Amino acid sequence: MVGGAAVAALEMAGCARPRGAAGIPAPPEVETLRAAAARRGLLAGCAVQVQHLRDDPMYAALVGQQAGIIVEESALKFGPLRPSPTEYFFDNADYLFAFAKKHKQKVRGHNFVWHEQIPKWFAGYVTSANAERVLVEHIERVGGRYKGRVHSWDVVNEAIEIKDGLPGGLRNSGWQVVLPGHGDVPAYIEIAFRTARRVDPKAMLVYNDYGIEADDAKSEAKRKAVMTLLRNMLARGIPVDALGVQSHLTAGSHDAFGPEYAYGAGLRSMIVEARGMGLKVLLTEMDVNDRKLPASVAARDAAVAATYSGYLREALADEAVVALLTWGITDKYTWLDYGFQQREDKQPQRCLPFDAGMQATAAFFAVRDAIDAARGGRG
Repeated sequence: MVGGAAVAALEMAGCARPRGAAGIPAPPEVETLRAAAARRGLLAGCAVQVQHLRDDPMYAALVGQQAGIIVEESALKFGPLRPSPTEYFFDNADYLFAFAKKHKQKVRGHNFVWHEQIPKWFAGYVTSANAERVLVEHIERVGGRYKGRVHSWDVVNEAIEIKDGLPGGLRNSGWQVVLPGHGDVPAYIEIAFRTARRVDPKAMLVYNDYGIEADDAKSEAKRKAVMTLLRNMLARGIPVDALGVQSHLTAGSHDAFGPEYAYGAGLRSMIVEARGMGLKVLLTEMDVNDRKLPASVAARDAAVAATYSGYLREALADEAVVALLTWGITDKYTWLDYGFQQREDKQPQRCLPFDAGMQATAAFFAVRDAIDAARGGRG
């Protein structure tokens, strides 16, 4: 059941009062995120971990109930798929697609090219002489295996890093080193997108990045570099269909924590610019970090819900946005409880639509109400 703290948080965040209990499974009077989104021509879903789909029945039930589209956090990345230059490990990815088929869900592919989760053998094996062959063969093998079953591929992930100092703000990644090219679009990006289109013509091809959502100067600089890269790709006839905006957000007062936690004008202008290029926009990895907030669960729930609500109402007002996925569905398995993202007091974060007990939080109703407020009929 949704308790008094959650109800109070909803009221503080300006969200609708819950219309019934939530849990596994949700009762009929509480509409799921996937159903609410479908009524608006949207896709709503989440990132998943196959290990938990296998081992945690309540988690699997929740994902099957709430998500119209899923993406595996790691199973389709280069490193996990490639134990050696000649071997592929498809077990987890195959399980993902079987689960999605059973629950009538779409699947996102994440990702063909990224600077992290690259296998150890990459550095000693991939050179400028063989890099194109390695990349093309990887996309042919992986993309070909799941051809016709992928809604959208993050073909290239996080290719911009301003502090690296390269022209255009490009990241000095392993792929950039071996396949830089000589134009305004790195060779590895062009090769990856053209190969992905050839291998799976029906999949939406996405460029995905983080840190481009907020209104501070750092985000604005990265946003500008990302949009310039996309314009250059389109000018070269490179087949890119959509911009993926990761949307790892931080809850907190603008006045208290600064403009990097404000989302509004920059987000709107980026979506408008993408639409003007003929691109769709996907919110690909949403969560709301509460590490700047006090320990009070009620206060955190209210601020997290308000952040989801404000962000989504801005983004979903534009019909270019066709999908929203949270990076996880339950606080039980969030990455935000580890490493540099965790709270100083080590309290578990309350960052997703369902808490660690898989009960609906204020964030759930904030997301669902923002979906309800979105304009329908988008493609």
